[in-house]
Amino acid sequence: MSIRRLPEHLVNRIAAGEVVERPASALKELVENAIDAGATRITVKLAGGGIELIEVIDDGCGMAPAEMALALERHATSKLPTDDIEHVATLGFRGEALPSIASVARLTLESRVRGAEGWSLTVDNGARVAEGPAALPPGTRVRVEALFGRVPARRKFLRSTRAEYAACLDGMKRLAMARPDIAFSVEHDGRRVLSVQGGESRPARVAALTDRALQENSVAIDFEREGLVLGGVASIPTFNRGVADHQYLFVNGRPVKDRLLVGAVRGAYAEMLARDRHPVVALFLDVPPEVVDVNVHPAKTEVRFRDPALARGLIVSGLRRALDAAGHRSVQRPSDAALGLWQQGGVPSPNSSSLEEGLGWSESRPLVGLGETRPQPNPASGWSASQADLNRAGRGSPDAPEGVGLRSYSGVVRDSGTFFAAAPHARAEPARHEAPLATDFPLGVARGQVAKTYIVAEAEDGLVLVDQHAAHERLVLERMRRAMAGGTVPSQALLLAEVVELDEPGCDRLEARIEELRAFGLELERFGPRAMLVRAVPAALGTGDIHGLVTDLADELASFDEALSLKERLDHVAATMACHGSVRAGRILSVAEMNALLREMEVTPHSGQCNHGRPTWVKLAHGDIEKLFGRK
Repeated sequence: MSIRRLPEHLVNRIAAGEVVERPASALKELVENAIDAGATRITVKLAGGGIELIEVIDDGCGMAPAEMALALERHATSKLPTDDIEHVATLGFRGEALPSIASVARLTLESRVRGAEGWSLTVDNGARVAEGPAALPPGTRVRVEALFGRVPARRKFLRSTRAEYAACLDGMKRLAMARPDIAFSVEHDGRRVLSVQGGESRPARVAALTDRALQENSVAIDFEREGLVLGGVASIPTFNRGVADHQYLFVNGRPVKDRLLVGAVRGAYAEMLARDRHPVVALFLDVPPEVVDVNVHPAKTEVRFRDPALARGLIVSGLRRALDAAGHRSVQRPSDAALGLWQQGGVPSPNSSSLEEGLGWSESRPLVGLGETRPQPNPASGWSASQADLNRAGRGSPDAPEGVGLRSYSGVVRDSGTFFAAAPHARAEPARHEAPLATDFPLGVARGQVAKTYIVAEAEDGLVLVDQHAAHERLVLERMRRAMAGGTVPSQALLLAEVVELDEPGCDRLEARIEELRAFGLELERFGPRAMLVRAVPAALGTGDIHGLVTDLADELASFDEALSLKERLDHVAATMACHGSVRAGRILSVAEMNALLREMEVTPHSGQCNHGRPTWVKLAHGDIEKLFGRK
């Protein structure tokens, strides 16, 4: 087989495979050209998710007719006046975008230089088909139609219209975030979906494109080290999301997706966030051009630093300093020596006959969801006990009714503000009767609460610490699994439907899964382009953080394969719901509530770890305690 030189149209199609992966890729290249042309206002019009139409209009410097023809040739650009590629100051520089797009779509290029006549040039899948005068204001208008229309092998690999539109919108948000001095407008199928004015401050632009609440829940970043400058905004640890899609990183104004930088952000928040939660950040790293290589990938979304450790250290130090200055620090970690004394244990199997016979448990009652309102006593229901009876059950009162005690209310865990009396200020409650023996229960008997987060229990063989949120999260998940195995999760209708505002792609993802989410007990309706109406929630969750639940589900649906049903991702969806329906850290529990949690843990499978793999309880054996005090 002899070697031959490939024809120009085939070379362009091969290059298009690298540069134009999907409509969002073509849109990114066109908008970057507009920014490099000095535009102060950029308007984007999309149809069919960008598959049918992409139109970009700018008021930049424009091109003369001769330059327009040259711009459609490979490796022709105005952005490298010299051969010094190490000092590139523009977003584009390869000269491949326009010819690559024109080889797989119908491209119409119209441009006008101030003080001259406008000109139009049309290329249809690599062939020039029309050319002539055009009427337009100074600037450039590029129209791309039927992307991959004559390349079915590429067209069939595109995702749904909604998915491609979401990718286009995400790319536009990143570019608009990088240049708050430029006004951007985006329309999709004739409806405006994004509009920001030029001249905004960086924090205001970031908040407008992410979450308006970010401006009040973030810290400003301003840090410099060895010629590298880090700016931007970062959310406080308590303002977080379920996926890392809300992290925007820029190097010299260029949106990038770099693993080094993402890892640095994760490292900065390592002691402040759980592994499954992610901060919202927009970081702008300005470095001398000679210390970063932007010519790594044809799409220009990756960069390479001459000193990666310096860049990573700058981000970690800058973020931590800003978070520390705002007073948002995590709890100090204990020493490794102290941690080494703690051991994890397994919870006895709920099927153990000796456990059931010894403790007399014939059935386990489910915990009541967080945030439910207190029901009225009803003789026909299991909620007929009086408030005084429940308080006596927790304290072991001598005048308690026969049979009413800790075990009788082992299934009761409710919001302390709606069911139990006001919790005492101290975590020790007076005992008027002998407390239950720790030998009766594998996880012991509750003795108190530490930091409003950890239950302290005394067991026969040591001291047990329980993370109340992680433990209850697992219990809610197992309850939802059992309900799904029976068909459908029971739902609880809301007295007043709640409106949750999201971005449009998030609403689209939820709307496409409404029937499947109904099977999980969550009833949603579309409420305009950027909001969902919540009419019912899973009964096991109660009416807790509904906004957080819907927001996290919208985020996580973005990572699901559209071909898979939610039932095939049952554990993932149920775990997300369970996290928002569980007892939160920072909530004071009564003794009865703490014991109820321990009792249900003892009869629930997999209760030794939460839905994210973290331990729910740890034990310090008597021997380890004796070592700590030098008795052994």
